[in-house]
Amino acid sequence: MSEATAGRAAAVWLRRTPAERVSEHQPADVRRLLQLALAAIWLLDGVLQFQPFMFTKAFATQIIVPTAAGNPAVVAHSITWAAGIIAHHPVGTNAAFALIQTLLGLAIAWRPTVRAALAASVVWALLVWWFGEGLGGVLTGSASPLSGAPGGVVLYALLAVLLWPTDRGGPFEAARAVGVNAARMLWLVLWGSLAYFTLAADTGPQDLHDMIAGMAQGQPDWLSAIMNHSAALVAHRGLAFSVALGVVLALIAAAVLLPRAVARVLMVVALVVSAVVWLVGEALGGVFGGQGTDPNSGPLLALLALAYWPTGTGLTRTATPSEAAVRESLPGPEGTTADADTERTTS
Repeated sequence: MSEATAGRAAAVWLRRTPAERVSEHQPADVRRLLQLALAAIWLLDGVLQFQPFMFTKAFATQIIVPTAAGNPAVVAHSITWAAGIIAHHPVGTNAAFALIQTLLGLAIAWRPTVRAALAASVVWALLVWWFGEGLGGVLTGSASPLSGAPGGVVLYALLAVLLWPTDRGGPFEAARAVGVNAARMLWLVLWGSLAYFTLAADTGPQDLHDMIAGMAQGQPDWLSAIMNHSAALVAHRGLAFSVALGVVLALIAAAVLLPRAVARVLMVVALVVSAVVWLVGEALGGVFGGQGTDPNSGPLLALLALAYWPTGTGLTRTATPSEAAVRESLPGPEGTTADADTERTTS
């Protein structure tokens, strides 16, 4: 490094305020790993969309049309309209769906196109949420987290927003793109709505048993066995389990408002709940049945919990080798070395 370059680098570093230094404490690779996980799920969606069943008229009549039931007329009519187009052109439309989702995954995984791909994924996810999932059933009065509410694909859009590339810092990854208050509000709305759907549902003693046992049909033997055992566990206890789940979901919703240690415990609980919902309630998205279009909400809820994982109390930015060399070679304020002007702060 030349003396002029070193001088300019040192001047830039010394002009940074403590707040600017703290804003750089989170390494980009954490967010990048989450982006890559989201890309992998989009790629899985693309692969699932290439299944033979999806290229038949049955994809429209058996997968899409049923999502219109119970929705307001404007939503229901738009879904049946879209299903009619797909039913008349199943090969062309499904090939386009599969290609779009595959390209989204590849583009998110490639750094030069990540911004454009995340933006496009928001648009595509919202279209699929409306026309393909019937808004996740949130307007039907029968939405349940165990069956995928508020719709797995809308969580793709939420993650795309929260994982948007930015240099801003924050107490957790999701806060970097939209700010702490907005990120907390989005978490509260999501998990609070899941708690509401669970507690507001008219759940009978056998409802959970019947739902889980019904999803177990057509699954691989090992998965069917797990689900049938789970169904037996909640038999005649549907209301009690629904209330317990609703309370747990409400506590998870409050995690972003609680002290860091408590928040971490509740984020672990959120990961466990996501795994249970995915395995028992969603049958891993039905990906083994030949008719699953996506892994459903479970993996997305888990990714969100990781995006909201609180950082440690010590926020440290690791200097690049060039910065470290510059700081060691130049005097810092008040006769100390520049390296002594620490970038560590205590929250």
